[in-house]
Amino acid sequence: MKLPLIALSLFCSSLLIAQTEKPYVSEVWVADNGDGTYKNPIIYSDYSDPDVVRVGDDYYMTASSFNATPGLPILHSKDMVNWKLINHALPLQVPLDTFNIPQHGNGVWAPAIRYHKGEIYIYWGDPDFGIYMVKTKDPYGKWDEPVLVMEGKGLIDPCPLFDDNGDAYLVHAYAGSRAGVKSLLSVNKMNAEGTKVLDPGIHVFDGHENHPTVEGSKFYKRNGYYYIFAPAGGVATGWQLVLRSKNIYGPYEEKVVLEQGKTDINGPHQGAWVDTPNGESWFYHFQDVGPVGRIVHLQPMTWENDWPVMGKDLDGNGIGEPVMTHTKPNVGKTYPIETPVETDDFTGFNMGLQWQWSANNNVVWHAKLPGNDYLRLFSIKVSENTPNLWMVPNLLLQKFPAPDFTTETKITLQPEEAESGKTAGLIIMGMDYATLSISHDEKGFFIKQTEAINAIKGSEEKVNDQKRIKTNSAYFKVEVSGPDSTCQFFYSENGKKFRKIGKAFKAREGKWIGAKVGLFSVSTQEAKRGGYADVHYFNITK
Repeated sequence: MKLPLIALSLFCSSLLIAQTEKPYVSEVWVADNGDGTYKNPIIYSDYSDPDVVRVGDDYYMTASSFNATPGLPILHSKDMVNWKLINHALPLQVPLDTFNIPQHGNGVWAPAIRYHKGEIYIYWGDPDFGIYMVKTKDPYGKWDEPVLVMEGKGLIDPCPLFDDNGDAYLVHAYAGSRAGVKSLLSVNKMNAEGTKVLDPGIHVFDGHENHPTVEGSKFYKRNGYYYIFAPAGGVATGWQLVLRSKNIYGPYEEKVVLEQGKTDINGPHQGAWVDTPNGESWFYHFQDVGPVGRIVHLQPMTWENDWPVMGKDLDGNGIGEPVMTHTKPNVGKTYPIETPVETDDFTGFNMGLQWQWSANNNVVWHAKLPGNDYLRLFSIKVSENTPNLWMVPNLLLQKFPAPDFTTETKITLQPEEAESGKTAGLIIMGMDYATLSISHDEKGFFIKQTEAINAIKGSEEKVNDQKRIKTNSAYFKVEVSGPDSTCQFFYSENGKKFRKIGKAFKAREGKWIGAKVGLFSVSTQEAKRGGYADVHYFNITK
């Protein structure tokens, strides 16, 4: 079989990478059991609303990124279980002026990724601006600039379908907060290039009676049927609905194909049907687990009477339930265990791909120079009348990697002036947040552990504990554990003996996302310009 050009070129580049790079394996969560089976979740991290496409023997995943940048993460796998974060398709969120300040919960909602005529396409809905698309011939490289395919408020969860006859269509849902109505799915005709809708659209499904909050639509075609896969019932408690019709505009038959049932996997829905080269079918979906976010599961899938069967029907009601372990997909070969990178020693030219800012990146926020084995975060002044860090854009964050983990970092503060005003540290960020930071005043350096409960509502940050230290360097650690993601902070002046500081803090999710762990470096308005913090490493361990 002749491979498409993109698949051939990516196959060659992946061989080169495999020869020079050792796969990263997390200390805190690995889904591959190493014996031909896997356990769910395959990614215990907040890759919300995942969608996956196969290109030859390669699999690519993307997910919602909301206001965080770079956005639209691109992950790659050869066996559907072991995943590596390889790129972001959206370096800056558009419109630029809007997203230069944090827009919590806005931005990129529920993208769909598809392969068509040698290019990979991603469509997503921005609830305030409309439906956008980016595409590329090389998912490892630069993606094209975003195209506004359909302008309007409340248009979300789009997915294209490039039909056999050359026609192109787009299915999408509605955000009730902007459109004034939800639980509807509509289909629009697009131009053949997939860059513009051509009509107002036709409603093809109304979920108000039996499937409230139907959304997250994904478009497929198989055996002459048009299929719309759509979650319903809400994020935490919903189910997976599948619609089918011989006509793209319906009427559509409906069937619930996946539900929690008697399992511990709440709300198993919203994801991707993917096949292997040998014809196996699999389904990716998420599970909302509170502070950790929406984590990614993989379910076996078969077809009966042209309806998908997902997971296992454990109670005999004709509806599948999620499995926790299963034999890995048969892709014809065994690949090394690999996970998305978490730890960063800052020795390379760039930061790791796991890092995201809370708004569009400004080049003056940080410096990563060749040959320097640290990351420099400049002391950026916070806006006036800012009660806490919720609306600060220069927070450098990454997703929680597991339910239980430890983060350790070393930070050296260089305030450049004797008076007070510069602070840098470690943060657990969400609608509530907590920090452990190093700061200074006329007497020298000190560390403090703080928290802001209901930061999203503008509450003041409160100091729980404070200690004087002898130098401008400190080692910080936070241990995250338990079903409620309890966080305990520790500090050390020599990196060997750590002392507990402050009180335990329960992490809280962000706006539509899980909690994050990361770094910050800020200055008060009153302080003189200048100052920075050098971060020597950022380790994620058990």
